[in-house]
Amino acid sequence: MEITKILVANRGEIAVRIMTACQEMGIATVAVYSDVDAKSPHVEMANESYPLGDPTPSASYLNIDKIIETAKRSGANAIHPGYGFLSENPKFAKACADAGVKFIGPTAEVIHGMGDKIEAKRTMRNAGVPVIPGYTGEEKNETIEQACARIGFPVLIKASAGGGGKGMKIASNPDELKEAVSSARREAKSSFGSDELLLEKYLPKPRHIEFQILADEHGKVVHLFERECSIQRRHQKVIEETPSVAIDAELRKRMGEAAILAAKTVGYSNAGTVEFMLDAGRNFYFLEMNTRLQVEHAITEMTTGIDLVKWQIRIAMGEHLTLEQDKLMQRGHAIECRIYAEDPQKDFMPSTGTLKTVELPTGVNIRHDTGISQGSRISPFYDPMLAKLIVYGEDRKDASRKMEWALSNYIALGVTTNIPFLRAIVHHPAFASGDIDTHFIETHFKSWSSSETLPPEVLIAAAIDDMKHSGTVEESEEGATTQEAHSPWTHAGRWRIDS
Repeated sequence: MEITKILVANRGEIAVRIMTACQEMGIATVAVYSDVDAKSPHVEMANESYPLGDPTPSASYLNIDKIIETAKRSGANAIHPGYGFLSENPKFAKACADAGVKFIGPTAEVIHGMGDKIEAKRTMRNAGVPVIPGYTGEEKNETIEQACARIGFPVLIKASAGGGGKGMKIASNPDELKEAVSSARREAKSSFGSDELLLEKYLPKPRHIEFQILADEHGKVVHLFERECSIQRRHQKVIEETPSVAIDAELRKRMGEAAILAAKTVGYSNAGTVEFMLDAGRNFYFLEMNTRLQVEHAITEMTTGIDLVKWQIRIAMGEHLTLEQDKLMQRGHAIECRIYAEDPQKDFMPSTGTLKTVELPTGVNIRHDTGISQGSRISPFYDPMLAKLIVYGEDRKDASRKMEWALSNYIALGVTTNIPFLRAIVHHPAFASGDIDTHFIETHFKSWSSSETLPPEVLIAAAIDDMKHSGTVEESEEGATTQEAHSPWTHAGRWRIDS
């Protein structure tokens, strides 16, 4: 089928990213937006835009009926879900199919099968893909206790239906098991509507390695190499890079073949990611399959030169993959930092407010995926990620230095951000040496505190802007006045002058 108009069922930087690809392909775009996003960049960029009303996710970006109705009203014959929100919701994929609108992603059946972590692990084990030793049987406490004795402590307790670190607990010994299970059940039920759990052997110093795959609707699958996603806070990724320093050519080949096998086993189509855990002995285990585009897809694009969003659209139109595995290659090294409106000094508490000053670093091979601009309102309704900063270098050392420089020249005033924290990570000797695992932040930054201050010229400019707005003092979500929230003197302690 020919796709002529795409409704982007998302917001922020990923909506902008998808619309950019559509524009380059000559495809019209439709934006949807909640009340707080009415002036967002993705709305201004689209050919058409339609309101969703109430900003709460359930009433807006998670409202299947509203989005399908908008697609019909606008004449869009395809929907791109981006990531998050409805991207891995099989009911949404089915609703698109029932409405005669092409869902740019895998089928509802595949999404459902891979969304159930217990079923996904059983499927992969049966196919011969290595799986972490664990338990996916009947959810009775005495059975869980027996399984833990068999697996051996420590064990990782996870919500079967969820992700993003929610419903995930560690039990180091039998005494911690009961409370960890109860806590995981409560959190899983609250977050995902299901309290079903699974157990995995907890791996010491594991690395989180994922393989990007592309699969057409005619049975062809290729992988576009790995991404290292080990640096995480609260089980959520913060910094990603490719290639991984832990992977050599032989291991890359074996893991890539396992990723392709996983995709073929479930009849996968479109873009997806097969995620693995790699232990200290270089043994890898299937973790899960993400049935969507990933936040960190940009670093793969930087090192392969392949536009993943355009390929998603081409595959959805029924085109054959023209990429050949033996001809695919990576060049150089790419690193991505996720820019969040949050305070790392306060357990990564989200920050809200209005961005009064935004200045992005520029240079060769520096990419910004962003859905914000000066004046953007950062609300409490959605994920606090503001943007992604991606750099490319000839090698890892070059890319790391470029990222550190770019972060030192990235200015976003009005809300507290994690930019100084990201810079501290990239500057750390353990990062420089590639000695990273999923416990990197808790190991090296458990009690991190920033002493950075803004460059004088930025403080002066921001102070002038602050005085211009001194006549309008409004209450913000955090209880501070608008004037206080945007004052450069409030933020001076977050930065330092870089040499």
